[in-house]
Order: sequence, then C-alpha cells, then structure tokens
Amino acid sequence: MAIRHYWPMAAAAVGFRLVLVLFGGDLHLSSRPEVSTPLTSLRRLAEGYWLKQASMSPYSGSMYHGSPLLLSVLGPLTSKRSGGHNAHIYCSLLFVAVDFIAAMLIRSTGRTLQMTRDKSLKSLNLTKSVNDSANVSAGDTASLIYLWNPWTIITCVGSCTSPIENLMVVLMMYGACSRLAPLAAFGYVMATHLSLYPAIFILPVTLLLGYGPDTPPTKVFLQKGLSTSRIDMSDNGKSTSQRCFGQISWKPILHFILWVFMWSCYVLFLNSIILNKVGGLQEMFEKTYGFILTVKDLSPNIGVLWYFFAEVFDFFRSFFLIVFNMNIIFMVLPLAIRLKHRPCFLAFVYTAIVAMLKSYPSAGDSALYLGLLGLFANELAEMQFTFFLFFGYIGVSLLSPVMHNLWIWRGTGNANFYFATGLAYTCLQTVLVVETVSSMIKHDRKLRLLTKA
Repeated sequence: MAIRHYWPMAAAAVGFRLVLVLFGGDLHLSSRPEVSTPLTSLRRLAEGYWLKQASMSPYSGSMYHGSPLLLSVLGPLTSKRSGGHNAHIYCSLLFVAVDFIAAMLIRSTGRTLQMTRDKSLKSLNLTKSVNDSANVSAGDTASLIYLWNPWTIITCVGSCTSPIENLMVVLMMYGACSRLAPLAAFGYVMATHLSLYPAIFILPVTLLLGYGPDTPPTKVFLQKGLSTSRIDMSDNGKSTSQRCFGQISWKPILHFILWVFMWSCYVLFLNSIILNKVGGLQEMFEKTYGFILTVKDLSPNIGVLWYFFAEVFDFFRSFFLIVFNMNIIFMVLPLAIRLKHRPCFLAFVYTAIVAMLKSYPSAGDSALYLGLLGLFANELAEMQFTFFLFFGYIGVSLLSPVMHNLWIWRGTGNANFYFATGLAYTCLQTVLVVETVSSMIKHDRKLRLLTKA
C-alpha cells in the first residue's frame, strides 16, 4: 500500500533542508562531535585542500585523513572568494541534492524488494494471510524515514561528508538489488575507499547478485511440497521455483568482481594523479586506512573507543586494537550463514554493526541504517521494544549535547558524563540489532508454520 501524498512530504523534507541552509545562519553543527568526525569534517577537508594548493601533501600534520577525490570535488567549494559562510552554503546545497538522490535510490530498492516479496509469497499461496497483517510500501516508508530523520538533517546541514559516504552505500545496494554489476561495483569501491568498513559488504552484495533480492528460506519452498500440477516445468525438467530460489547465478558475480577490479584500478589511478608531487599512495593508505585502524585521534565522539583508548595502558593498546577491529570481522560470517536468504537485510545488519563498532562513528552512520530499517517494515511489524528504542534514541540525542556542554564549556561535569551517553547509545544499537535479527527469524518461522498449515 503506497503512502498518500508521498511527493509533497519528500518535497517538504528537501525544502526544510534548504531553509536551514539558506536562512538558518551558522548553527555551529560542524563543531559538534556527534556530527563531524576527523574523517568527515569539512573544516579538515578545507585545511587539506589549502595544503595541496600550497604544493604540500594534504596529509601533512594531523588534520586531513579523507580521500584525495573529495579534495578535488569539495575542495574548490571550500575556497570561494566570497567567504567561508558562502562556501558552507555551497557544500550544504550539494549535500541536500545527495540526500535526495540517496532517498530516491532507497525508494527504488524498497520497491524491488516489495515485488520480490510479493512474488515469493504468491508462489507459497501465502499472499492473503501475510498481507492481512501488514502490507505497507517499504520503499516509500524507508525513503521518508531517511529524509525526515533529524540525524540525517543535521548531518546534511552540519558540513560533513557523511551524506556522500551514505550515498555510495545506498548506490551499492541499489545496484546489487537491480543486478547492475557495474553500478554495484562502483558503489562498493567508492564506499570502501571513503570509509574502509564497507569492505565487509562483499558478502551481501555477492548474495544479492547471485540469488536476487530477499526471499523466504529455501526450506520453506521445499517444505511446501509443490505438486507438479502447480509447477511449470522447463525444458530441462527443473521447476521454475527451484530455478528462481534455489540456484545461484555466477555470471553477475563474475561481472561484479571484474568491475570491482576495474573501478579499484581507476580510483587508485586518479588518486595517484591528484597526489602527484604532493605525496603518494603509500602515504594516503597510512593516513586514511591506517588512521582508522589505529585510532590515533582520541577526540570525543558518540562512540566508546575514544574513551577506552584514552584510559588503556600503552602496553595493551596493540592488543585491544586487534580485538576491536577483529570484533566486526568475527560477526560477518555467522550472520551471513544465518541470513543468507535475506542479503538485503544482512546488509542492513552490517551497516548497524559498523555504525556501532567503528572507530569514529557519527550521527550520519545511524541515519543510514535507520533509513534502511524502513525497507523491512512488513517483516519487522511485530518487533519488540520499539517504544523503548524510539524514546531511547530521542533521549541520547538530547542528552549528548547537554553532557558535552557541561564537560567542555561549563566545567561542571567530566568526560564520564559524555561517555555515559555514548555507552547508552551503543547499548541501544545493540538492542536494535538483536531485536531486528530476532524478529526477522520469527517472521521466517511464521512463514514456515503457515506453510505447514
């Protein structure tokens, strides 16, 4: 069921952003640790661009740690002769357009998932029994959640590059769901280049290209015991249901791998041209990927690693760096085995885990996975603790700037005040991941029970 007045609501979200950008004045969001990180700060990007214009390496010192490609795209916008405020406006207008494009791609991805869901339910003769309980337009819901999420708005207006990173992840998912290997490969390479952590999306993208968008488990189709009278037999004697849901298609996967290699070479070639005579690829890897993995900047953010590594003894620092970085990798394979039949949902879970465990998290990371959560509005209709999670996110969003103000500006608090909000935020994300995975498994179990009935 499509959402009425979708386009007026989407236009209102874009208009609200434009009002904040053009008439909101300086909201000082770029200095907020919840919005801007050492990797996404536009101020740091402007510093790196200035160093490059002065024939120096943009990675000189400890300011810039982003991609050289962003220097070429956003750098000229930060050095307008009309002044810093206008440069901020130009960049924010670009981010408004990026947010709108990302929302439209999420909407298209949701529609693809909806059609696949309806097709699989129809093959199981469960359309009426399942759609009677919940049947909303997942694409419209997810795109509106992304557009109207306050964290998406402040990220767009707050002069940081998170919207571009989110767009690349969404572009990768859209290309994989549509089985467009070149587009999926481009989004994957760019997302990994900008943030490193999206490298773990190789599994859901491969599953999406090989098996197609989300479907119920294969066991449900086998359990259904479709009779030959309701199966259209192909020339080779195999059922269309088994061919659609049980076999992997290797051709798009091989195309994806080929395009990943080509896009990676092209990106490295462009970076080498940009850094010619002002650095090199080795320095870029050390100052970007090495900076992410070693957590050298301990400035406060909404995560927990900054506080932990500020307190840990240097003797144990290397050990805990390995532990925290491997923690994400250890979760990849078990989740992929359990949720291999729903690769798009698996990508959402990976996005939430990355936002929770990455070294420099921001509100933009949460804005992405909360928007993608709307893609599964039908399957997660019976999820528990939604009231607790909703008001928990609101509470953390309000308390974080208050605790930061008490600690930094008023001097009536300390680092523990701000760290407590980050710890609560991490706990909320943990509950969200556990409950969404549990609800999806319960939904699959419900389909299996309905099939038996």
